[in-house]
Amino acid sequence: MKNKARALALALGVLAIGYYLWHGLTFDSDDPYVLAWVGWQMSLPIIALTIVPIVFAFTADGILPALTGLNSSEFQGGQMGLGTVRSFRHTGVTLNDQPQVRIEFSVEGADGKVFPSTARMIVPLTELALLRPGVVLPVRYLPGRTDKVEVDMSGNGAEAQRAMNASMMRKGFTTEAKLDIAERGIRAQAVVQSLSVPGEIRDGHSKIELALRVTRPDGSTFGTRVEKFLPPTAVGYVQVGRIVQVSYLPENELEVVLTLPVNA
Repeated sequence: MKNKARALALALGVLAIGYYLWHGLTFDSDDPYVLAWVGWQMSLPIIALTIVPIVFAFTADGILPALTGLNSSEFQGGQMGLGTVRSFRHTGVTLNDQPQVRIEFSVEGADGKVFPSTARMIVPLTELALLRPGVVLPVRYLPGRTDKVEVDMSGNGAEAQRAMNASMMRKGFTTEAKLDIAERGIRAQAVVQSLSVPGEIRDGHSKIELALRVTRPDGSTFGTRVEKFLPPTAVGYVQVGRIVQVSYLPENELEVVLTLPVNA
């Protein structure tokens, strides 16, 4: 869609300017007061030189999705991946005083392969502070062209969650049984009673062991232990005394799944 719009704008611009030049060069009149280059045809190159830059600007990477709230047509059918922010910088472009940024990603594709890529997007000033190295965002990518991605704007949380679950299973951070508990289990709150770190590290995540006191919906409690791999930024969420969200099945209260924000 972007390429078609640009090609059409360029074609119309070339025709407009070409007609103006042709008219001026081939004009023949006996009236000395009629000028070859002055007339209604003057508007053609002016319009062309106005519209073409506008079309190119509004079809630039990250601009159209910001205006429509949707991914570009090229990426709407793309595969879902997980992009971990490595760095970002301002491009110097703004839209309604909101800056455009170029984001360097490390993307994990649906097949588990990791590749570097970039994306350009308009980020509201109120959300700019949330964009930092290590943040994980769902992205759309084209299997045959991995140099560029778009942050997913479909709002399809279920598809993004499936991609996250598949990634966590590949890395050994969870199992199908735990995912089932998280989906079907009872939601509850628990208090962290103790925290220990055995020292095992997997893919930059530290293994932690927690002793929890879980509160059932009827107000009664039970104790259990949980093992989980967490990134360093999330360890603060499971300090002793903190209240955390968990899920469990009534028939097996020993197996409790801890729920933490993705970008904790």
